[in-house]
Amino acid sequence: MINEENRLVDSAKSQYKQNGSKSKILQALETEDIKAYFDDALENQLVLNMGPQHPATHGVLRLLVSLDGETVIKSVPDVGFLHRGYEKLAENMTYHEFIPHTDRLDYLSPLANNVAYAMAVEKLIKVEAPLRAQYIRTICCELARLASHLVWMGSMAMDVGALTVFLWGFREREKILDILDILTGVRFTTSYTRVGGVSLDISNEAITAIKKFLNEFEPNLKDCRDLIERNRIFINRCENVGYISREDAIAIGLTGPNLRASGVKRDLRRDEPYLVYSKLDFEVPVHTEGDTLARYYVRIKEMYESKKIIMQCLDKLPQGSIDASNTKQVLPKKEKVYTKMEELINDFMIVNFGNLPEKGAETYFAIEAAKGELGFYIISSGTGYPFRLKIRSPSFCNIQALPIMMKGCLISDIVAIMGGLDPVMGECDK
Repeated sequence: MINEENRLVDSAKSQYKQNGSKSKILQALETEDIKAYFDDALENQLVLNMGPQHPATHGVLRLLVSLDGETVIKSVPDVGFLHRGYEKLAENMTYHEFIPHTDRLDYLSPLANNVAYAMAVEKLIKVEAPLRAQYIRTICCELARLASHLVWMGSMAMDVGALTVFLWGFREREKILDILDILTGVRFTTSYTRVGGVSLDISNEAITAIKKFLNEFEPNLKDCRDLIERNRIFINRCENVGYISREDAIAIGLTGPNLRASGVKRDLRRDEPYLVYSKLDFEVPVHTEGDTLARYYVRIKEMYESKKIIMQCLDKLPQGSIDASNTKQVLPKKEKVYTKMEELINDFMIVNFGNLPEKGAETYFAIEAAKGELGFYIISSGTGYPFRLKIRSPSFCNIQALPIMMKGCLISDIVAIMGGLDPVMGECDK
């Protein structure tokens, strides 16, 4: 055994001798200085890796945390483990072909992703969806918000030890997925929205199911709230934990509930209205404490507002078309043989929407998604394919807040802060 160790050391010596450099380990072996010296253990900082497999990091996220005892001195979020290259994929797909990929961004609210992308393309080619389609899209966005917040409520409660709320929250979310099955034909990744409208009209069965769910929703949500808001342990785990000031929240680009929990009343549905939000009555919940508990209350109150919005949309839902396609335009002749896929796609765009976007034209459109401002920036190639597509995903921007929120907290606070921030790594890494 000793001979084998000597052989390995001699091999290492010859290897490092060739390139003129030596490792610290080799230097220690050569000088036989293999002693280890330690200062006071209480004065040393420890670097801890959380993730990317850690169950409390809400996806494939790695946190590099510097600790002094149990106190976090510094933290660095390391993203990119779930990167799928969606922005690059979009350059080789038609505008319609990319719709299913938007489902996989924030996979807790795929319908809202569909709507944001479709409206960005519509803005580029100067097409507006019919009024009935806009009402249906608004209903979809708010159902997506409810589904996302229910998953957040359950997972955050579980992060701090309340398992029952996790089960109850997912029970309510399952009801929404059943509604989506009736509305779109699919429970989860729906690809329901189309450029210029939606793929299917909302049926009476879907309307009945939505109203039934909303009538039962508030009592069920109250049960969840009573279970955790009256629990001293939950309050202590969230109050004054993960603080971020109004100024810091604005400076790093926080949006959505995380921004409104720091006292900034910013909501695209109210400030830059789209779809039919300007015709609806709803409030924008705001808290000023800037901690994890404030972020909890903002999302809880948003669920009540989403219910109000959906009920108003159902009451005001107009009759009419659900698709902006102009069927009176001349269709391509059946005998025409397409030699290039580009010709087929270009003809499709011209027939259905009357025009192609100008080459070099660019646009940006954003919605108020469940996690914040979700935007799509598109540069046109002058064909049915985008030249460039950039996704402004709220989770990616919100992750920047972690070093600020975690500074000075305890190790046990990290999971509560992550739960309150509510990132989804699918849209963070894209």
